Amino acid sequence: MTKAAKCFCMAGRKRKTPGAVALQPAANDDRRGDVQDPPAPLKSILAQNDPDAEVPSEIEFSYYFKNDRREHRLGEDFFDQPCIGLAKAFLGKVLVRRCADGTELRGRIVETEAYLGGEDKASHSAGGKRTERNTAMYMKPGTIYVYPIYGVYLCTNVSSQGEGAAVLLRSLEPLEGQPLMRQLRAARRREGARQLKDKELCNGPSKLCQALNIPRCFDRRDLASDPEVWLEGDPEASPLEPRDVVSASRIGIDSHGEWASKPLRFYLRGHPCVSVVNKEAERQTE
Repeated sequence: MTKAAKCFCMAGRKRKTPGAVALQPAANDDRRGDVQDPPAPLKSILAQNDPDAEVPSEIEFSYYFKNDRREHRLGEDFFDQPCIGLAKAFLGKVLVRRCADGTELRGRIVETEAYLGGEDKASHSAGGKRTERNTAMYMKPGTIYVYPIYGVYLCTNVSSQGEGAAVLLRSLEPLEGQPLMRQLRAARRREGARQLKDKELCNGPSKLCQALNIPRCFDRRDLASDPEVWLEGDPEASPLEPRDVVSASRIGIDSHGEWASKPLRFYLRGHPCVSVVNKEAERQTE
């Protein structure tokens, strides 16, 4: 196991010391049609799917998360960097979702994809295209871009420097609130499905949106200042070394020619929450 994998332990344990569905047009581009926007309070969401469901009163979290965390929130300066740099900088940072009932869900970012704007044939902004749907990609760095895929699922991106450039948040390591994450995921799965393991809660772009209850109406919000979703640094995390980060091709963009093979997906080597491991890319970066 590499240094990065050892550093990022699964939540629910004591801390050790210390890191797709791609940007493709959905079938229906109507912002009002595919997914219902308004997020109900978390308890109400669970009750709609299981009236007898109980929201756990105890939340699993690591030692660091018991301390004052708001001071570690990342501001505008962090997001104001080129797309590839931001995609790598996200690794190891903690995405936080504060729900309507005050519950906070946390997950460490372990996998991202960079979409470079107009030149990138796989991006929603390819060729400088501007629509009502992709407006967030042209807004200031740190703006959230949430869009539907297959008319059902959602993906979350964050704008960076560069016209129409954004980073897809692809996978998280659950750190806090796993019981609630599990119930939110279960609400979207078939009845009788097996219980998900922690590493399966957020290991995909739509999965993390479900697990953290990120709705469509979060589109165009500012990750640097929003009271319901933000990004934190971990002061106990060790800096990542170059070999800890694997650069691989993005997922689900095979129809976009040379852009399908460009190494614009970044993930933590050896981390169990990475959605798709690319052994060839790992050998090239050893």
